[in-house]
This record gives sequence, structure tokens and C-alpha cells, in this order.
Amino acid sequence: MGWALGVERVLELIKEQGEALPDLAPDVYAIIPETAALPVAMQVLQTLRSLGVSAQMHAGASGAGGDGMGSMKSQFKKADGSGARFALVFGAEELALGQVAVKSLRDGAGAQRTESLSTVADWARSLQSPHLMFTEYF
Repeated sequence: MGWALGVERVLELIKEQGEALPDLAPDVYAIIPETAALPVAMQVLQTLRSLGVSAQMHAGASGAGGDGMGSMKSQFKKADGSGARFALVFGAEELALGQVAVKSLRDGAGAQRTESLSTVADWARSLQSPHLMFTEYF
């Protein structure tokens, strides 16, 4: 049994109508250096998503001798490749202070700030892209 949607055809129809194609890049990409940070990262990402921020997280591979999260360098490469505007770094130092580092990936300067984990709703809107969401077409 099979099933197909034909997304490519739908996108071609959108182009033919002169509509701009949606930007499917996430607003944020979570960088999680250690598995111990996973519960906090998952909770923050869930909150951000409920507030309309599109979020993606690194899905590490289990490597020999590692904790499965991958190196910071590889995670930042994946974050950059995803097209996300910001990387959220859930490092041990930040978490000890009840914070997350927010690093800009698209401003050319790589500006970084920290935000409190207790006030996610207050700073979530600053992470949202001005692009149209894919779901607005359907």
C-alpha cells in the first residue's frame, strides 16, 4: 500500500500563481553539547514551538566513546546548514546560571546574548522570522 501527496506539484502551482515560496528554514536550531541538557532543551523547544517559533534540534549519532550528541563544531555546521536564524546553545555553564545562549547565525557578526530560561515567553518573539509559514498556504 502506498500514499503520495505530490508536494513538488503543489509547490510548482504556487510558483505559477506568482506566489513566493515559503522559507522552510527553522527560526532556531538547538545546540546540545551534553545529553544531560536534553530535558531542559526539550522543554524550552516545546515552549518556543507553542509560541509559534519554528525549532529544530540536533539529533546526535552514537559514536564510540561519546555521549551521542556530536561535537559543538559539527552541531554548529548543521545549524548553519539548516538555514536557522539563531542557534540556542544549552551549554553546562549557561544552564548552571539558568540561561541559554542565543547566537545569531545570519547577521554576519555572530552576535551572541544570553536569555533566562524562566522567561522564555518574553524573548520568544525576538526569534521569529518575518517569513510566511508553510502552513499558511494550505
